[in-house]
Amino acid sequence: MFENLQDKLNTAFRTLKGKDRISDINVAATTKEVRRALVDADVNFKVAKDITDRIKDKAIDRKILISVEPGQMFVKIVQEELTELMGGKAESINIKGDPAVVLIAGLQGSGKTTFSGKLASMLKKQGRSVLLTACDVYRPAAIEQLKVLGEQIGVEVYAEPDNKNAVDIATNAMAYARKMGKKIVIVDTAGRLAVDEVMMQEVADIKAAVKPTEILFVVDSMTGQDAVNTAKTFNERLNFDGVVLTKLDGDARGGAALSIRQVVEKPIKFISTGEKMEALDAFYPDRMASRILGMGDVVSLVERAQQAFDEDEAKRINAKMRQNKFDFDDFLGQLQQIKKMGNVKDLIGMIPGMGSAMKDLDIDNDSFKPIEAIIQSMTKAERETPELIDGSRKKRIANGSGTSIQQVNNLIKQFDEMRRMMKKMNTMQAPAAMKKALRR
Repeated sequence: MFENLQDKLNTAFRTLKGKDRISDINVAATTKEVRRALVDADVNFKVAKDITDRIKDKAIDRKILISVEPGQMFVKIVQEELTELMGGKAESINIKGDPAVVLIAGLQGSGKTTFSGKLASMLKKQGRSVLLTACDVYRPAAIEQLKVLGEQIGVEVYAEPDNKNAVDIATNAMAYARKMGKKIVIVDTAGRLAVDEVMMQEVADIKAAVKPTEILFVVDSMTGQDAVNTAKTFNERLNFDGVVLTKLDGDARGGAALSIRQVVEKPIKFISTGEKMEALDAFYPDRMASRILGMGDVVSLVERAQQAFDEDEAKRINAKMRQNKFDFDDFLGQLQQIKKMGNVKDLIGMIPGMGSAMKDLDIDNDSFKPIEAIIQSMTKAERETPELIDGSRKKRIANGSGTSIQQVNNLIKQFDEMRRMMKKMNTMQAPAAMKKALRR
């Protein structure tokens, strides 16, 4: 989402590259370009002006260390200010209560229902007993969507399909949660295409009825400053506790993420990318600032990996690698684990320096489909012993997977090279490796 902003900020920073020192003149020129980049990214003009004024004052006052170039120092100042602009530090949700109630609000199409499922999945993984509640009685198939998500993640959904009174449904869900010993109730409310009095009154009535411990406002990041204006309206009626930014994997300019904290004065608590239930992260302002500046976000990448990968499975795979028995079934399993981590391009963007390098490449999880189709078209024996795959088998696999023989050949070749590398690493003796290193 922040690719255009990242490019323009990097262009602005070039003004200071190669300079011996920071001066009033070159700082003024650079901050002007930074302000223009922020406004172009749909950041609120007042917010953009305030932050660049602070950056300018800090840059002029900051003493430059001998080992640090002026451009590097300026980037550090921008990172600090972006972090502060987005809240400074991460803030968690309040799930204390018996049961705790999390009320989800927002416009139709913002991703409320999907986020409700993602949040329920996250809390369940933390060992909490969760109940999802379907209070969107207007949108066709809204209840069914929540039920499908609940079944997918193994979380019960409370719904009354024939009841059109959302307040009654929420109240009854609370009674059911207490009876069944549920510790957290997530209430998915209705939205509209635009703010209207009926919707605002209904969600306010639900709030009064269930007394939520946490109210989260879900914002579609693709809507830019409109999202900020809508958040202001909702906050005036609900006094919500935090913001959720969805669709951060889209190609909008990203101004909502940078403006909303400052304008509404409520923290961003979660960011959501894609439709997968695992694609939900707590919001860390410092990490987001680093990603905007092209510095990556290795910490979030590691956290995603820890959530997606099973420790016992990792040990099993490691043992097979050591025994040179890694096969196509294992390879397919690893691909599916990677897909659980979220959108591939989003993951690559977390690696320092890779975001801008990969920005023009069309990479998504569908890129794995030909590989998966090829492996799934193999017999069990072929997956376990790739050496069995001769010319006629390759033709059958290509036909069965809807790919070409060349694609099958390429996959087998790459897999063989990977296995040879694993074998070489396993057979390498440590003393010999050390001697070889010393001879270089």
